Amino acid sequence: MLRPVLPALSALVALGFSSQSIAAPVQQDLPDRPSATSPAQSGSDSANPAPGAVALEGLSINADYGIAGQATTESSGSYTTGSMNTATKLPLSIRETPQSVSVITRQRMDDQGMNDLNDVVKYAPGVTLHRTASDRQEFLARGFKIDNIMYDGLPSSISAYTQDVISGADLAMYDRVEVVRGATGLMTGAGSPAATLNLVRKHPTAVPQVSVTTSAGSWDRYRTEVDASNKLNDSGTVRGRVVAAYEDDKSFSDIRKNQRQTFYGILEADLNDSTTWTVGASKQRDDNTSDWGGLPSGPNGEDLHLKRSTFLSNDWSYWNKDNIMFFTDVTHRFDNGWSAKLAGQKIWAEADTFSSYIGNYDGLGFQQYHGKYRDDDDQTNLDASLTGPFQMFGREHELVVGVSHRQEKFHQWGGWTDGTPIDLYNPTHSLPKPDVDTSLYETRNAATEEGVYAAARLNPIDPLHVILGGRVSWYDYDNRVGDGDYKVVREVTPYAGVIYDLNETYSAYASYTEIFKPQTETDSSRSVLKPMTGKNYEIGLKGEYFDGALNASVALFEMEQENRAYQEQNQSAATCPGFPATSCYAAAGKVRSRGIDTELSGALTPDWQVSASYTYVLSQFVEDGIKSNEGKLFAPEQPKHLFKAATSYTLPGELHKWRVGADVLAQSKTFNRVGDGQADQDAYGIVGLMAGYKLNEHWDGRVNVNNLFDKRYWQGIPKESGTGVYGDPRNLMFSVKWTL
Repeated sequence: MLRPVLPALSALVALGFSSQSIAAPVQQDLPDRPSATSPAQSGSDSANPAPGAVALEGLSINADYGIAGQATTESSGSYTTGSMNTATKLPLSIRETPQSVSVITRQRMDDQGMNDLNDVVKYAPGVTLHRTASDRQEFLARGFKIDNIMYDGLPSSISAYTQDVISGADLAMYDRVEVVRGATGLMTGAGSPAATLNLVRKHPTAVPQVSVTTSAGSWDRYRTEVDASNKLNDSGTVRGRVVAAYEDDKSFSDIRKNQRQTFYGILEADLNDSTTWTVGASKQRDDNTSDWGGLPSGPNGEDLHLKRSTFLSNDWSYWNKDNIMFFTDVTHRFDNGWSAKLAGQKIWAEADTFSSYIGNYDGLGFQQYHGKYRDDDDQTNLDASLTGPFQMFGREHELVVGVSHRQEKFHQWGGWTDGTPIDLYNPTHSLPKPDVDTSLYETRNAATEEGVYAAARLNPIDPLHVILGGRVSWYDYDNRVGDGDYKVVREVTPYAGVIYDLNETYSAYASYTEIFKPQTETDSSRSVLKPMTGKNYEIGLKGEYFDGALNASVALFEMEQENRAYQEQNQSAATCPGFPATSCYAAAGKVRSRGIDTELSGALTPDWQVSASYTYVLSQFVEDGIKSNEGKLFAPEQPKHLFKAATSYTLPGELHKWRVGADVLAQSKTFNRVGDGQADQDAYGIVGLMAGYKLNEHWDGRVNVNNLFDKRYWQGIPKESGTGVYGDPRNLMFSVKWTL
């Protein structure tokens, strides 16, 4: 498993010590970035580079990119960030963070025309978007499902039910999305070891800022965004921002369509020179004509060769969603460099569904079933923290300590109908709307988690940095319509990382992180199984060029999840009370995921942004109740090899108003086991192109071509008792932006 990465590691280390290294120490007093028509930017003055520039085989690169330590990506024009705190809550650069971390910046979102979180996951390094229906999806990484999403650092839970409501977040209100791959128990508490996505909201500006963006594209897709920000008093101590977006989309899929309305407002007030209060709210409403399930495979995974446009629900189907958020925080900065922050967030998410799905459950052929459900999901998050420097043994270090409270109340009820035979190749789309008894099913539960956490960045000698931390969690699950209540008391989640600066450009690191995930299955004594434990081991090398404007990393990781529930074999009423109505489980399952994570992101020149990543993952059963599973892939729907890249280049000289870009997504073969066979997706690659033209300082136009070669591929492979969805065919999107 190590062989593919050794040449990359060797090359990166060699660069760090080579006299030909492209990165020299960057001075802080460099001249300002040249204008769009300057010789340095156009490349015509490469023989005599300006002070602070780096000559790379005749190409002059100015090193003053101006993002060192800067977290906000809006208006930076960059594909990377200077600071992020999703992994440890300490404000660290990507190089200083001892985990695989990435960022999708505002500039990258705009260049690729990303509109919601699904687009981010599709293009972000090391993560995979897996659709199970037109408006149902899973986020995957390193062999596991992602079940934590953060908003401004406050975690929210997503599950099989709430994923569809919470994860379709419109990007109009966000500055960037930070991604931490691997276990994140220090910051999130309970969850899977896959990854965590942190959506960071836009904040008000003290100068006037107004933009209007309109887009139109294939299949009658239309979108408009309005974004306005300014100070609200003469002194600028009160600032405000509003963002609104409206989207009206049809689809390559027959019948399906979506209307989305998004509103976001935020106020920021300096109560005094040391204290800032922020308060805001957002509302997103989606009205969808949508299916409940996608397109099926045959009983044993056979490709049924359905048209990509096939829609197997009805024209009266709907899947409507409401997501309201309220958030606030108060930050106080002390004179000694410390700061205190109290933050809170409330989420009210609802889904109202009446739609159809396809099944072949009785072996008599495919039938259309109807279901009508209502979901209510309320989440509350509170967090209080202290962050600052301290002195020990004559050196300065950093510390963060905090407490958190997180609660989710979930309620779902509804019902379904018997199946009606359907012709998959000639669906009617207009069956009469049936009567559905919505009292057939109900689940109601509440999960409460409280935690105390701390992390310290110790600097014992100049090149060595040690991050030590941990979290103690209390978890309480209350099943309000039946049995299954349980508690987890004083669950300890450690965090450890070591970073050694090899020189002023490169650092080597190693880290160990954990996370726990409660489970509801019971054993033969009817006791709830103890939580699963996820462990993440990682070693790597990171490089930082041009004052942080370009970041590179390569990592080896190994992850294990232990205590996984598996159903006991050869059960009977004597060995499992309540059998066959209920089954008994054992917490003895174990899976392992190993791989390589590499990434390059940021500016190669002031006019050339790039993001490229390659991920290799091998995920296998180590211990399982079915011995024949051991050694097999446990997540075959996730690719072993995943490559993603995107780039944007502003042309030099007289063509400086033009910019061009491209993106590539390529992955190896994947499959899902179905019946006695499997549904397959062969290796594939899709290509996108972008071209933009800046007419003047106010007007800018852009066109995006997606899936240029019209590749037919599954974005969610059909699985046992389930369905999948094809990826979008070739399509165009035109956008025009006016800026004040």
